[in-house]
Amino acid sequence: MSTVTLEPLVGHYLRRSPKLYQNSKRNPHFSLNYSRRRNFISNATLRFSGRRALLIRASATDAAVIETSEQSNVVFTETFSLKRPERAEGKIAIRLDKGKDEENWHLSVGCSLPGKWILHWGVHYTGDAGSEWDQPPPEMRPSGSIAIKDYAIETPLKGETFQEMKIDISSRWSIAAINFVLKDEETGVWYQHKGRDFKIPLIDYLEDDPNVVGLKKGSSIWTGTLGQLSNILLKPEAAPSKEESSSNDGSSVKNRRLEGFYEEHAIVKETLFDSTVSVSVKQCPETAKNILYIDTDLPGNVILHWGVCNDDAKRWELPAMPYPAETVVFKNKALRTLLQRKEGGNGSSGLFTLDGGLSGFVFVVKLDENTWLNCKGNDFYIPLSSSKHQSSAIHLEERKQNESTSSQTVDSSPEENQTVSVYTDEIIKEIRNLVSDISSEKSRKTKSKETQETILQEIEKLAAEAYSIFRSSIPTISEIVVSEAVVSPPDVKVSSGTGTGFEILCQGFNWESHKSGRWYKELHEKAAELSSLGFSVIWLPPPTDSVSPEGYMPRDLYNLNSRYGSFDELKVTVKKFHEVGIKVLGDVVLNHRCASHRNQNGVWNIFGGRLNWDERAVVADDPHFQGRGNKSSGDNFHAAPNIDHSQDFVRKDIKEWLLWLREEIGYDGWRLDFVRGFWGGYVKDYLEATEPYFAVGEYWDSLVYTYGEMDHNQDAHRQRIVDWINATNGTAGAFDVTTKGILHSAIGKCEYWRLSDQNGKPPGVVGWWPSRAVTFIENHDTGSTQGHWRFPSGKEMQGYAYILTHPGTPSVFFDHIFSGYRSEMGNLISLRKRNKINCRSTVEITKAERDVYAAVVDDKLAVKIGPGHYEPPSGHQRWKMAAEGNDYKVWELS
Repeated sequence: MSTVTLEPLVGHYLRRSPKLYQNSKRNPHFSLNYSRRRNFISNATLRFSGRRALLIRASATDAAVIETSEQSNVVFTETFSLKRPERAEGKIAIRLDKGKDEENWHLSVGCSLPGKWILHWGVHYTGDAGSEWDQPPPEMRPSGSIAIKDYAIETPLKGETFQEMKIDISSRWSIAAINFVLKDEETGVWYQHKGRDFKIPLIDYLEDDPNVVGLKKGSSIWTGTLGQLSNILLKPEAAPSKEESSSNDGSSVKNRRLEGFYEEHAIVKETLFDSTVSVSVKQCPETAKNILYIDTDLPGNVILHWGVCNDDAKRWELPAMPYPAETVVFKNKALRTLLQRKEGGNGSSGLFTLDGGLSGFVFVVKLDENTWLNCKGNDFYIPLSSSKHQSSAIHLEERKQNESTSSQTVDSSPEENQTVSVYTDEIIKEIRNLVSDISSEKSRKTKSKETQETILQEIEKLAAEAYSIFRSSIPTISEIVVSEAVVSPPDVKVSSGTGTGFEILCQGFNWESHKSGRWYKELHEKAAELSSLGFSVIWLPPPTDSVSPEGYMPRDLYNLNSRYGSFDELKVTVKKFHEVGIKVLGDVVLNHRCASHRNQNGVWNIFGGRLNWDERAVVADDPHFQGRGNKSSGDNFHAAPNIDHSQDFVRKDIKEWLLWLREEIGYDGWRLDFVRGFWGGYVKDYLEATEPYFAVGEYWDSLVYTYGEMDHNQDAHRQRIVDWINATNGTAGAFDVTTKGILHSAIGKCEYWRLSDQNGKPPGVVGWWPSRAVTFIENHDTGSTQGHWRFPSGKEMQGYAYILTHPGTPSVFFDHIFSGYRSEMGNLISLRKRNKINCRSTVEITKAERDVYAAVVDDKLAVKIGPGHYEPPSGHQRWKMAAEGNDYKVWELS
């Protein structure tokens, strides 16, 4: 049995449970407070005074005695809902057998795991260079098969303990290859081969494809158990002589004998079961100690990995002795306590006595070496001081009400108001001084460009701080009760599209997501899971009625019933993401719009729906659509009418539409499509009107090449992106296409010296304006089934090791999240969050050579990518390995 690495692709009908995952036997690395494998937790339910609470008393035997009392001293009780994974191992079996003669063969695909398995498959005909997927001849389709549009067939597997289906193949059909993926219809999870389709090649020109099934390394021609898969399945009259070799297009082939093969691929089906962990805190007035009781219904041995905090920084520390029974010290950083099994074996519990004056209790739950449970990518944190109990109660109660109107109020003391006022006044003063400094004539003459850039960076940092204070001061549920005389409007309006600077973005779809017709529902079911992985922002697909099913040819902007789901499903999904703490970006296509009617000349430039524009809304220099507007302020997109944003009525209508999306759907910000097509100043106008939490534009053009080789200096390319950001007045960020392109060459060609520019800085937008750079390695255009600019295969984690440890705002592609990379990516996200790496973090590049790149970020993380050797600097700093994978390593300070 040969075991081949598999990566699941989330496709149609995704559900939360059960799931399939790679069957990896590698022991993961882990550190103090994160899970390498899976983090499962949904919203918590919080209960407070006013209800009957649990009273905890410690008896002489250290057992917890629980009573109910209206007068109890329980000040905090919280119940967390957990998802506990259980795995079942199985196999996918693939067999190719000869039939009655050499011209007829049988392909069998089976699965040993329970479920409702569907084979999603198609064929590639010889000589067809346009598409790798096509429908097979009708006589080739097994009974029960269903046609999927014009490119694939779905056939159910049949059986009880082992499900299987068989496809008959004849040489007269001239088939070059059979492609398939396996889908469990109960869960919607698809299984692919190395992140791509399974491919059964029947001609020799496919032998260099790494995704073919049964390919043996070191063989120039397929031999061994796979046999010689050749073109004998072509029509016999078209088959060449034995001496004739294959051509690149498959039209000329070797006529050799086909042999059968059998191959197995190991998979794991994971089912999630509901569990809970409850925490109650009692403050003992006699001893001033905190008595904390933890109860869980998790089965088996449950280890609590825990510590205490002495301040609001939530740093783990060891508490004073004595410790509970079955407790060991872990690396002098934390404690591990085996919870006591309850009578009957139904769960476990533990009692912890802690000194007064502590700020909080922190913990994660350890089920085994590969399974840790935490709180949405962070440690469980239980506040121990009474004031923190109150603030936590208000916070969670507000979340439960989902930002509905509430009559609760929180009084802020005059001392607090005065502190905030003084702090913000100082920031405004500093900004004014710096602006005056750089704008004065004397400064312009005497200060170098480098000095001026440094001053501008300081202004940006101060502005971000002020913006953060301004945002955090805006009341959501509980209005802060302060007299109007105290509140005055800010002197400077700060606008930012970068959120807090700590965002981690998920692209929540791929190029095929629309095909299920229920993508919003599938994302709704994934919301808690994405939150547990640590994502704080999700980018949803274009929501509008569109000529193309993917949504990028919008027609009626106010019609939000699309191939991804209905208007109501979209609203419910956005609400669900808000409930789990994730902001939502809408994908808005503002550059072009498809018309609903033709004009008197038969040209499609009359628009329908609520925004019934005519030719005046179309730019005059687009030769295809006879616009009567002004000339375009950018590059034209020739597939649809390009909108003239210089028109007042156009800008007014777009701002009203964006505000409607904000209010009606609940979008928190925007992903702006094809912004190269219109001036960034118009974007500034739209963003100032809609005040998004986060905004990012797709400014995409080609990097600089000389004679087919990428230039080392890509300053001209990143300058064009920076110019667009500057035109928006910094109100939006932009995808760092420069960094993606450079990573392609650096990683794909082992040229890691490319990752440092001539000044020793990161060579992309992230090296010049990191707070506005959204870094990524793949998206729906570059990867997925389009594959316009696919990242070097098998090396994706090197790219993620770079963007998830460096400044900028990292964006992770949906297909990579639900794949074999999931646990590694979760580890890197946890590292980023734990060390507070953000969009403005500093980078010191320590190595950029042919086979290795290394850098130290914020003096907290050391990262190395490439096959070459690197160890972080020794000395007073002590580094420990925190993440490791194929040609990458990350260390953090111990």
